[in-house]
Amino acid sequence: MASITSTSMSLLSLSNQSMVSFARISGPSSVSLSIKGRNFPSIALQPKGRRFHVTCAAKQETVRKVCDIVKKQLALSEDSTITGESKFTALGADSLDTVEIVMGLEEEFGISVEEESAQTITTVQEAADMIDKLLETKA
Repeated sequence: MASITSTSMSLLSLSNQSMVSFARISGPSSVSLSIKGRNFPSIALQPKGRRFHVTCAAKQETVRKVCDIVKKQLALSEDSTITGESKFTALGADSLDTVEIVMGLEEEFGISVEEESAQTITTVQEAADMIDKLLETKA
């Protein structure tokens, strides 16, 4: 198991049982590595992706209507729990069911969904966000 200790702003020491190696920070996003005197090319450091993805959510009323349409199209019981995070596939929808859901949404909200957009919708929240966006551009 390697342990990491910082000896200065530009030097990082790694010790691993019988082998001692070190890495020198070459810039804000790269590291040069030298192990037992052998130099290795710089390693580019990539920022980690965000853990949470926050977007402007659709109106609650839109999400509720989408949930009702999904329940109807998939013949789910009224007490079935569907949230914005519910995936159509997890609710038992196949590709034909998804097309029927989109058609039901178009009819309910008086919108027209392009085929490319329809194919990217996988959750109730994505559908509601798309609907609100289309309604904003329509107004």
